[in-house]
Amino acid sequence: MRPKEIQKILVDVAMTAVLLCLMAYLLLGEALHEWLGVAMFGLWVFHHGLNWNWHKNLAKGRYTPLRLAQTGVDLLILLSMVGLMVSGVMMSREVFAFLPVRAGIGFARTLHLLASYWGFLWIGVHLGLHWGMVMGRIRKAAGIQTHTRLSTWLLRALAVLVAGFGLSAFIRHDIASYLLLRTQFVFFDMAQPLPLFFLDYLGMLGLWAAVGYYGGKLLQKAGRKRARPREDREPS
Repeated sequence: MRPKEIQKILVDVAMTAVLLCLMAYLLLGEALHEWLGVAMFGLWVFHHGLNWNWHKNLAKGRYTPLRLAQTGVDLLILLSMVGLMVSGVMMSREVFAFLPVRAGIGFARTLHLLASYWGFLWIGVHLGLHWGMVMGRIRKAAGIQTHTRLSTWLLRALAVLVAGFGLSAFIRHDIASYLLLRTQFVFFDMAQPLPLFFLDYLGMLGLWAAVGYYGGKLLQKAGRKRARPREDREPS
């Protein structure tokens, strides 16, 4: 495997780990949360640097339904990241405390809450939309050349279990209230062990990844159906 491919895998794993830590805001402390936010922004910039060809090819080629969805989700993640950085700087008491920015704290908190939970959701969907590529890298790193029908069904069963667990965690943590801004305060169960908190959020990430993956499959089929009549009209 090429060094750049290894870098991509390591950066993606690091981003996932930092993302889970960021969601555990009160459980890890405000100061660490701010530094992790800066680290996440740096990893995000590095991630885009490693995938610079994607930026160069944005204006090239045909936009299929799947590609439109992938690009739209990426833009939503960009908006979430910008919202998080702007609101994070405005509320900072540690990393950016030296900046004379103290106005609009109420707005910054609301923006930070929305950008955090919607950003988490869109990152999960983004992961699912690119899951084929992710699995390709994993198989390449592990030296797996082919996969059997049995392994395919085992992976599908695992996806169902993870998505089901993620849905349960989504309901238990009342994430819909944050996404729809029914409340402006996030509740943390301080009695819940940190590993179980991470497990819940990893399950929710898996839930949105499953939505993205199978939604992407449907969009891929729709794109093929739209392209087929054109091919049929072309002279042989």
